[in-house]
Amino acid sequence: MNILVLCTGNSARSILLESIFNHTSGGRITAYSAGSHPTGIVHPQSLALLGKMGHDTSAARSKSWDEFACVDAPLMDVVITVCGSAAGETCPIWPNNASGAPVRCHWGVDDPAAAKPADWECAFTTAYETLGKRAAALLDLPIETLNSAELKTALDRIGTL
Repeated sequence: MNILVLCTGNSARSILLESIFNHTSGGRITAYSAGSHPTGIVHPQSLALLGKMGHDTSAARSKSWDEFACVDAPLMDVVITVCGSAAGETCPIWPNNASGAPVRCHWGVDDPAAAKPADWECAFTTAYETLGKRAAALLDLPIETLNSAELKTALDRIGTL
């Protein structure tokens, strides 16, 4: 299953969830991340936390979702937005494509990068733990045998955890 995790800046939350999926799924999921308006850099606290948790961050980079709209891009089965609701933050909307629409859901998490630098460790750890619980809940399901409607229902439920 290919999952694209979207956020606006692609520097923190989407990077965290991409890495969590790739680190914990045992190959059941290949995750990617992107932003509608990428910052161009991965937040240093994202890299520090992921490294501390044993994730390989060598390929982590902030990129535009345009990379995943190309003809030769991997086809996505699921698109998850992770933008929070704080400060009127707007989530990107993944458009339908010629190959069909992936299942879409929202797993909102407040932006840890918006915290004061003195609070980054706590804010990033909180985001990581929330996203990790949601990823684990998805991986506990027989995702290989769920149809689109069942997967959508499960993803929406998990987004409330």
